[in-house]
Amino acid sequence: MTTKRPGEQELALLTWLAEHPAITVGEVADQYGVPRDLARSTVLTMMERLRKKGHLSRRRVQGVFRYTTGAGQDTLLKDAVGAFVSRTLGGSVSPFVAYLSDEAEVTPEQLTELEALVARLQTRARRSS
Repeated sequence: MTTKRPGEQELALLTWLAEHPAITVGEVADQYGVPRDLARSTVLTMMERLRKKGHLSRRRVQGVFRYTTGAGQDTLLKDAVGAFVSRTLGGSVSPFVAYLSDEAEVTPEQLTELEALVARLQTRARRSS
């Protein structure tokens, strides 16, 4: 089965599910769906769509299906950012960096993390040249 990328709403649900492993549709409907005004049938449809795309697996436990994501939240977010950069920014990260420098409020901790990422990119670029 090939894994298809989740849509925006599916990604939000998938990210939430990554924090709530082995959960039933009913539990997801109550904990995730109710605060977002999503009907149980909508939650079920989204979860089954994610399962068919290869992002969720399910197994029967005491007569009830329990769903689990195949990837952790970090992996899901990294994939989502990659898809955004590819689709929306045409593969260029420059507009995103420009946004960070002009618009975003970056904490000192986030700035330290960004500096570490740039250092990793520089090291990788030196190795490949």
